[in-house]
Amino acid sequence: MDADNRAWISECIRDSRAAVDSLEEQIGKVSDAANLVVSTFERGCKILTCGNGGSAAEAMHMSEEAVGRFRSNRVSLPAVALVADGTALTCIGNDYGFDEIFARQIEGLGNEGDLLAAFSTSGNGRNLIRAVEAARAKRMNVLLILGRDGGRLAGKGDIEITIRGTDSGRIQEAHQLLMHILLDAVDRRFVPQGGTP
Repeated sequence: MDADNRAWISECIRDSRAAVDSLEEQIGKVSDAANLVVSTFERGCKILTCGNGGSAAEAMHMSEEAVGRFRSNRVSLPAVALVADGTALTCIGNDYGFDEIFARQIEGLGNEGDLLAAFSTSGNGRNLIRAVEAARAKRMNVLLILGRDGGRLAGKGDIEITIRGTDSGRIQEAHQLLMHILLDAVDRRFVPQGGTP
């Protein structure tokens, strides 16, 4: 591998480290987000997750770890990834438009006290803005996991964690770390003492 490639790889690693550092600078908000996720499950409510593109993968990852397991065996917890049902997405997109693909599902699945966790590197997806509006109409709580300057979603969440930077890949890497921290908090609360990995 030539020196130019090594320099580029080193830059990628530095940029990723800077994104994670911006997460550490918001450790109070991270703690608040962990408490919100845990308390949602403690109250018997559910989490609905959403995002576009790579952020859709993060949304699916968070939900499947809640329903399945993260590190240790525990009770299954109610979480639904609004990006996962291709028939719902294509039906709603076809009949109502792409901007409504999450909002329509929230209208049908969301209840007061549930939590919407929305992932976005730009904060500008119109379907995510509509999702937040639909969640508010259902009296749900809203956790926004954002990038850059938060975009049009900035100021619309109960808790917002925004990763600084301009590269979507680096932002998503920090989002994944944050998601794993939130899931760790869930395990710390719901895994029985002495539970098996």
